[in-house]
Amino acid sequence: MAFSRLLSLPPYLIGICFLLAYVALDWISFVHPYGPYGITPWSPGTGLSLVLVLTFGLRHLPLLLVAPVVAEALVRGMPAGWLVGLAGAVAIGTGYSVAAFLLARPTPRFDISLSATRDLFLLLLTAAVSAAGVSLAYVTIHAMAGLLPWGDFVTAALRFWVGDFIGIAVVTPFLLIVLTRKRPIVFNWESALQVALIAACLMIAFGTMQGRQLQLLYLLFIPIIWIAIRSGIEGVTAGLVVTQIALIGTLQLLVPTAVDVTAYQALMLVLSLTGLAAGVLVTERRRAELQLRLQQDTQARLTRLGSMGELASALAHEINQPLMAAGTYTRLVAEAMETGRPTERVGDAAKKAAAQVERAAEVVRRLRDLIRLGRSELAPTSIPRVIDEAVELMLPDIDRSGVRIDRKLPAELPPVLADSLQIEQVLLNLVRNSIEAINDAGSGRGTITIEARQVGSAFVEIDVRDDGPGFKALPDASTLSPLASTKPEGLGIGLALSRSIIQAHGGSLVHGNAEKGAWVQFTLPIAEATS
Repeated sequence: MAFSRLLSLPPYLIGICFLLAYVALDWISFVHPYGPYGITPWSPGTGLSLVLVLTFGLRHLPLLLVAPVVAEALVRGMPAGWLVGLAGAVAIGTGYSVAAFLLARPTPRFDISLSATRDLFLLLLTAAVSAAGVSLAYVTIHAMAGLLPWGDFVTAALRFWVGDFIGIAVVTPFLLIVLTRKRPIVFNWESALQVALIAACLMIAFGTMQGRQLQLLYLLFIPIIWIAIRSGIEGVTAGLVVTQIALIGTLQLLVPTAVDVTAYQALMLVLSLTGLAAGVLVTERRRAELQLRLQQDTQARLTRLGSMGELASALAHEINQPLMAAGTYTRLVAEAMETGRPTERVGDAAKKAAAQVERAAEVVRRLRDLIRLGRSELAPTSIPRVIDEAVELMLPDIDRSGVRIDRKLPAELPPVLADSLQIEQVLLNLVRNSIEAINDAGSGRGTITIEARQVGSAFVEIDVRDDGPGFKALPDASTLSPLASTKPEGLGIGLALSRSIIQAHGGSLVHGNAEKGAWVQFTLPIAEATS
């Protein structure tokens, strides 16, 4: 499912689809209820509500108030009466609207693609707190109306909290992964074995004596941990959805209503938290290994050719030979044509000239392959997070050089559609260039300013400035030429590569000199503005 395509849908169509899905999920999950009210051991609609606001924006917040009212009216027919029913629905909508609003604000820098453990922790913490507040308010409203005995307050509130919390813990991460990750969740033979193992664990648990069912459900940790280790956060979210649906279906078909379903769901909640934690840790480790591998590979390739001066000398030698040969063959052709006596050797010389030009082009292609970063994996990306990670990677060089980094990042900055690793590489190139320029000038200390701002409705602009000597060879150029450098022994590969990366993302990169120092600006498309 393409995140960018969904964002381009009209808001009214998104709202209609959300309301239909919310009501459908509320109807399906109205199993083993506590009385005729919306107190059930599983509430997937709650997770869907958070996904709506986090992916499609705060303008959809009113739907979080409308959806519970519609579901209460259509699914249960307002059993507590319209006044109490509306009050309970407003409590649900308000509670989760506040939760979604806090997560969607720029301040916590919550990444909806759940790329780090911190993002998952923020989501689960917000879910636990908001679900607790909503459950207390909802049960209090019904108890004050005389519809629930106060003696059952704790039991009803606990069931409501577990149902909503697990609805968020299972549904929200899965949908966020599906909507924000470029690569779809792949179902293969190993996935089939994992699903079969989940089914086998449920059969063992519910096919034995009544008193041992709950204990045997701990067998479900085996397939979930297996999925987390093999597939990371992407696979484990899908595995938890399958497990939750299978568990609820089994409870509905095989377990009598008198059984405390909340106990089963509490175990499922522990299983979900464990699986999500393991999955995100595996994903983070794989991403770190990939980043390290890419950086080591790039460094190793360049190291094989020695210093940048040696690379320039080797490149000039490799290109000079075929170009000189091509020039010789071309002069032979020109002389033969001028004398008016073309021979068979003319065609042969022309072919050899073309071959030598192709050889020179192949040298340039090999250089491009030497420094390329690979195919882009575009996803909604937080620019402040990428900047922070790039600066953190450069901390040894920053401390060694005595340069100060000044970050000017606005509180509200929309995510961009980018490959975070490649944008991080661009920032590393620019910051490293500024540090080297300041050090070469002998000024001792300097300041590098990294500033980000939204430009119009479609782009975010990142500005990297320093107070060094500035560009010498290209003082006022607005474009970059490949293999052009201001360093005595440089090729300018860093700037040219950075420009190529930014252009591949649909942005632009320009540079120039200020009154003191140099600046480089580049733009990236906003995720919501990309269709």
